Amino acid sequence: MIIDGKEIAKKLRSSIAKQVAKLDRKPGLAVILVGDDPASAVYVRNKDNACKEVGFYSEKINKPLDITQAALLAEVERLNKDDKIDGILVQLPLPSHLDANQVIEAINPNKDVDGFHSENVGKLMQNKPHLRPCTPKGVMTMLATIGVDLTSKNCVVVGASNIVGRPMAMELLNARATVTICNSKTQDLSSKIKQADVVVVAVGKSKMIKGDWIKDGAIVIDVGINRLDDGSLSGDVDFDTAQDKASWITPVPGGVGPMTIATLLENTLTAYTAREEK
Repeated sequence: MIIDGKEIAKKLRSSIAKQVAKLDRKPGLAVILVGDDPASAVYVRNKDNACKEVGFYSEKINKPLDITQAALLAEVERLNKDDKIDGILVQLPLPSHLDANQVIEAINPNKDVDGFHSENVGKLMQNKPHLRPCTPKGVMTMLATIGVDLTSKNCVVVGASNIVGRPMAMELLNARATVTICNSKTQDLSSKIKQADVVVVAVGKSKMIKGDWIKDGAIVIDVGINRLDDGSLSGDVDFDTAQDKASWITPVPGGVGPMTIATLLENTLTAYTAREEK
């Protein structure tokens, strides 16, 4: 069975739009883009369009490639103080002369809708989550939608980035799964995956995970998206062979990607609600 991220995200956006329609003030999301990287520009445009679709107030802020660290931090601080803005997102990756960690830590954690601030990561670690990293949270929504009880399931996460792998492992652990975290250098990776009831892969290597590694009936979540020489897109899992073994699998594109943006909107609404209740 294919896990249709587009359809799940569409329903989530529709639910958000209905909630927003009842509000006196529109939730506000500001997205900062530094430079003119084409892929980042597409992501930012998609986020801006999604905001408009659900009725959010949206600010798309473009900064020059040569912006200084101080100037970028000043922009973040301006948005921290802006009452129209409930969520702040700085599009990553940033140019190499900028310190992304310092920028993320400068965001008010209550407006950190990416869920990357150390305070929000710490809350997730303690199983007291507030604003959760979007992609892992989106994956959890997908698993809930197909009715998976993760209690005692053997889950393997391949990839240990701060954006996906580490918080994904914590999400699964908080759901009472048994979690193994691997990476592209893990020895005998195939044997670990063969034991997994749920596999989540986010390493950025096209078709690295082979179909014959997948346990019969496993659930496969492919977070990777890689552009091949012919211009087509592929995930980190060899979809054509893995789908014969898996009970559920996400496609690339159309799987996790749409959920990440829908979850960003969900986080922004959560941040709005928390601010309004104070």
